[in-house]
Amino acid sequence: MTQLLSIENVTVRFDGLVALRDVGLAVEAGTVLGVIGPNGAGKTTLFNVVSGFIRPETGVIRWDGVELRDHQPHSLAGLGIARTLQGLGLFPGLTVLENVLVGAGRLARSGPLSTLLGLRRAARDEAALRERAMATLTELGIADVHAAVPSSLPYGIRKRVALARALVGEPRLLLLDEPASGLAAEEIEELGDRIRTLAARAAVVVVEHNMDLVMRICDRIVVLDFGEVIATGAPEEIRSDPKVVEAYLGVPA
Repeated sequence: MTQLLSIENVTVRFDGLVALRDVGLAVEAGTVLGVIGPNGAGKTTLFNVVSGFIRPETGVIRWDGVELRDHQPHSLAGLGIARTLQGLGLFPGLTVLENVLVGAGRLARSGPLSTLLGLRRAARDEAALRERAMATLTELGIADVHAAVPSSLPYGIRKRVALARALVGEPRLLLLDEPASGLAAEEIEELGDRIRTLAARAAVVVVEHNMDLVMRICDRIVVLDFGEVIATGAPEEIRSDPKVVEAYLGVPA
C-alpha cells in the first residue's frame, strides 16, 4: 500500500513538560488508523503537530514521501488533508451549505480577481462548487437542511455538517478528532459504517475514546500513554496487550 503520512521521532515539550516523546506512526492509503490513549496521553497534540498548529522540537513529518517543513494549518487543504475538530468549528452566521462551501476552496479553478469582477468563469466555478457541496450533503443524508444555520440543528446533524465540510474538498487524508463524542448509540453505529466506506477514497486517522467503535473500524491502532507510543498493532493485538490494559486500568494485566 502507498504510505501517505509518516511521523518519525516527534518530540514536543511545553515549558519543560514532555507532551510527545519520540512518537512515530505511518498512515497508508485505504486504511483507518486509530490513535487512542488515556486523557492527557498526547493524542490532540499529535493531531496539532500534523495540522501545523504546533512545531515539534525534534522529528520529521512526511507527506507523500516529502518532508513537511513549516507547514501551516491553512495549507492542509492544498496538500489534500482535512480535519474535523472536537468543537465542530462551524461558522454560526453561515448556513449549512455555506459552511460546507468553506471546505471546497481547494477545488476552485478561478482566482479571486475573476470572482471580484464577476466573470462568467467564476460564476460557473461557484455553481460547480455549490453542486459539489450539495452532493456531499446528500451523501451524508442532510441535504434537506442546507439552508438552515447550524445552531438550529441537533448536535448529531451538526457533526455531519462538520464532516461534510471536511469531505467536500476531496481530501486524501481525513483526520477525525473525537467524531463519536456526543452522539447516540445508533448515530455511532452509523458513523462507524460511514468511516469504513470513506476509507475507500481517503485514508482516515481517528482519535477516539469509544473503544467499541475503534476496535470495529480500525485496521491498525497506535496507543499513546504519557506522550509515548506503548503499542501499535491490529485491534485484536491491542485489545490483549498488557501495557494497554495497564494504561487504561492503572493496574498490571
